[in-house]
Amino acid sequence: MTNEFDFEAFKQAAIKGLYEGKPLTGENGLFAPLLKHFLESALEGEMDGHLAQTRLIEQNRRNGKTTKQVKSSAGPLELQTPRDRTGSYQPQIVPKRQVILTPQLEQKVLSLYSVGNSYADISQHLLEMYGYSLSDSELTAITDKVIPAMREWQNRPLESLYTLVWLDGIYYKVRHDGKVVTRVLYSVIGLSLSGKKQVLGIYTAESESAKFWLTVLTDLKQRGVEDLLITCVDGLKGFDTAIASVFPATTVQLCIVHQLRNSFRFVPDKLLKELANDLKTVYQAPNRKQGLENLLVIQEKWGPAYPKAIQPWLEKWELLSPFFDYPAPIRKVMYTASAARHKHGRGLSPSVTQSD
Repeated sequence: MTNEFDFEAFKQAAIKGLYEGKPLTGENGLFAPLLKHFLESALEGEMDGHLAQTRLIEQNRRNGKTTKQVKSSAGPLELQTPRDRTGSYQPQIVPKRQVILTPQLEQKVLSLYSVGNSYADISQHLLEMYGYSLSDSELTAITDKVIPAMREWQNRPLESLYTLVWLDGIYYKVRHDGKVVTRVLYSVIGLSLSGKKQVLGIYTAESESAKFWLTVLTDLKQRGVEDLLITCVDGLKGFDTAIASVFPATTVQLCIVHQLRNSFRFVPDKLLKELANDLKTVYQAPNRKQGLENLLVIQEKWGPAYPKAIQPWLEKWELLSPFFDYPAPIRKVMYTASAARHKHGRGLSPSVTQSD
């Protein structure tokens, strides 16, 4: 049987990876251990279902395991596949001769781990991934192994206070009902009083909205979080109101990198470097007053020709500038809603991202 999944060890490895700037998903992503755990648990569940059907007829039983390496979107995975004495067990989720998993699998597993799913939801996931429909007994055998681990991680108690929390939505494509649609993977990463980053939760939805973030924040509170000192978020309308309704004393900092990315959308590529350098004088100013004065100078220079690139900075200044109230080392980690500090989108040149 598969070993119990060590969430504590996974959490520590994920935190270390985040400090090193590793991605959550994709090649060598931090969630590769979850993908491996899900696949091996599903294989064990398949075997349980198969033995329940064949044991009385064939006197069948388990007969060890074989090791199989498969390629996935999370990188190469070494899977332990169970065997039966009669050799009649045929794996379905990872067939015997399959060595490459579908590109969507990692995102599907993240979805399964991030939200509670009904049997119908899980059946649909598997049907989309493999064109394979599970019987109720097979699905029950699999979910009996996978679901408890999912829910243990989803509902685990959290600390009462986090000094800094990054809330961000990551968009990805999945196939649903024969169509490619966009989904959002919500990540919540907190910095504890001991200075360690923790993945507080992963959630999925069809789109990013302040209303959904409200449910996420409420979930954090129900799991023991009493207060968040600082939250770093993107520019989603109503986000600050949602936070204030659950954690009214929290300082809300809009992501500077998101704001830069939005500004760069409205100017020609040939002017990006010049605008980036001008905007640095705002968020790298020594204090809030000087930052606003520099922003007004930029408004005079760029505003008449590119109002959509500059005007939002003035409109959102109260939410973009709280980091000025903190010492320089803290300001740097408040710049962005992405805890991994990765590059964001069009126009973020190396000179910009390195300074953020």
